[in-house]
Amino acid sequence: MPSSRLTPRQAQILQFIRSYTGTQQMPPTQAEITAAMGFSSRTATRDHLRALEKKGVLELKPGASRGIQLLTPTLSASLPLIGRVAAGQPILALENVLAQHVIDPQLFHPRADYLLQVQGQSMRDAGIADGDLLAVHRTPEARNGQIVVARIDDEVTVKRFERHAEWVSLLPANPDFSPIRINLRKQSLHIEGLMVGLIRQSSPP
Repeated sequence: MPSSRLTPRQAQILQFIRSYTGTQQMPPTQAEITAAMGFSSRTATRDHLRALEKKGVLELKPGASRGIQLLTPTLSASLPLIGRVAAGQPILALENVLAQHVIDPQLFHPRADYLLQVQGQSMRDAGIADGDLLAVHRTPEARNGQIVVARIDDEVTVKRFERHAEWVSLLPANPDFSPIRINLRKQSLHIEGLMVGLIRQSSPP
């Protein structure tokens, strides 16, 4: 088990290494990680890899070009990936689970319960892009300013939460999209959870 939580960037790098290794049947080189993460030099990659090694999620083999060995996680160290949520179904219904990702829920604070695949660009300016994986802590409550997964009737959306008396505004982070305003007396709104982390989906080079 890792000794401490990963930063969002560390979690992103770890997920890239796992995805690349699963697809290519070998770990990426530091150069490939540098390119995939958009770093300007390999120094940043090496620093992140050393930090991940200290946290117990991988082992580095000196002198090897592909000297990254992922350490076997515990069976509980995974999160279900949720895709498009079907109308009328609970968000964690079996039909909505696309896969299990080997990411320890305890790496996030508060603890993540699932990953949600982002669809669309409405939260672009908050750094959340189409296809990203949102780590979500399941809770029915939210404070103003938090990014939430909300269900309006049978539609699920990711927006910034803002409440004023009997109204709730779900605010996009993209000027091309309009806020969603909900009159709590007339419409059904359920907070499914809070964003606690983000994993950018990167394709192997």
